[in-house]
Amino acid sequence: MTEYSSLIYETIGPVARIWLNRPAQRNAQDTALLTELDQAMNLAQADEGVRVIILAAKGAHFSAGHDLKSAENDGQGYSVEERYAFEKKYYFDTAMRFWDSPKPTIAAVQGACVAAGFMLANMCDLVVVADDAFFSDPVVNLFGAVAVEVLVHPQVLGMRKAKDLLFTGRRMGAQEALDCGMASRLVPVAELESATLELANQIAKAPPFALKLVKRSLHRTLDLQGFRAGLDAHFDSHQLGHVSNEFAEKTRAGLTGVLAKKPGA
Repeated sequence: MTEYSSLIYETIGPVARIWLNRPAQRNAQDTALLTELDQAMNLAQADEGVRVIILAAKGAHFSAGHDLKSAENDGQGYSVEERYAFEKKYYFDTAMRFWDSPKPTIAAVQGACVAAGFMLANMCDLVVVADDAFFSDPVVNLFGAVAVEVLVHPQVLGMRKAKDLLFTGRRMGAQEALDCGMASRLVPVAELESATLELANQIAKAPPFALKLVKRSLHRTLDLQGFRAGLDAHFDSHQLGHVSNEFAEKTRAGLTGVLAKKPGA
């Protein structure tokens, strides 16, 4: 078995389960974790015995988003071109690996699922949420930036709900996530692991080539409606937001300084 420092990778019959494993940091995503996540997806997709992939997280929270300390150091002194290349590789492309996976993917979400955590979970085909889960993308309000790198919000929330969450930066609870169709299933937190594995095993019984083709058809339908073009366009807008006066003013004390100024942070 491949050893990781920020992940745990395991196979349970026809299911590969990838655990984010930085619980002390609320599974904040640094470049080391994202690099390993890409490697783990390669492993799962290359394994002919794996039919379904689960993305889960150790500890009380799914993911607090980007590791701001790491992002602050990584982005220090970057030119526009360098930041674009960095965020395309680590943020955009890693998220799209889940969207484009030929094998069905399921996110198992508990606790905080914030910003890049929201983005990553929602690139999975299905999202099983624990009753203590909450979701938010506070990037516009906190940083003066243009949401996260992959703007999947309108597709998973609906346009009105997406505007509500992005304009206000508020939290959305598990029941609301289920009611608007973002979450596939809602379970007690104590049952999240078993319920997600049960769902994965149920899906794994279907013929794998048929699953691959039906997922491909569903995603082509979205692409014909402009989904992928919209993601590409938003990524460019996200980069433009990094050089705005508002972003500079909000982050004058650094990315971590923004949270230090937030009431209750």
